[in-house]
Amino acid sequence: MSDPKQHGQDEPISKSQRKRDVEARQDLGEELVNLSVDTLKKMNLPEDLFQAIRDCKRFTAHGAIKRQKQYIGKLMRDVDPEPIEKHLSVLKGESNEHNAWLHLLERWRERLLTDDAMLPTFLADFPGADVQLLRTLIRNARKEKLENKPPKSSRTLFQAMKEVIPEPGVPKRQNDSEDEEA
Repeated sequence: MSDPKQHGQDEPISKSQRKRDVEARQDLGEELVNLSVDTLKKMNLPEDLFQAIRDCKRFTAHGAIKRQKQYIGKLMRDVDPEPIEKHLSVLKGESNEHNAWLHLLERWRERLLTDDAMLPTFLADFPGADVQLLRTLIRNARKEKLENKPPKSSRTLFQAMKEVIPEPGVPKRQNDSEDEEA
């Protein structure tokens, strides 16, 4: 006979552990209910879960909301929670990968604003960038800085770079036609 301690995966999960898992999934579902519909669309949730969350948002009666959140928790049992938790940690600013990506964007913006020779390097690394838009934003950002104006173009440059430089671990957005169907 083999020792049961060697086969940790074969041991049954305790009732208490199952209950903790169910409650954790319910809590995760509750966090999803608090997000905007646009944010939820970016998460690529299963359609039935997405619809249940949307339904919960429109309920006003306390009892109906409570039942719907329990139903969302039930649907969450069939969903891998790891990508959802990862996306939520990014939204909360707790993700090291996300923070590193933001720092990368900031470094690139500073390089582009201080050195004209960096634009060809940036374009070589990220060929999908709109060259004309970048040049305009860089020129305007430099002008704003010299005139001590608010850094509107610098912020717009940062946003444009966010579209070009992919965030690690985040799936690409679905095309807009699929978003409109939901």
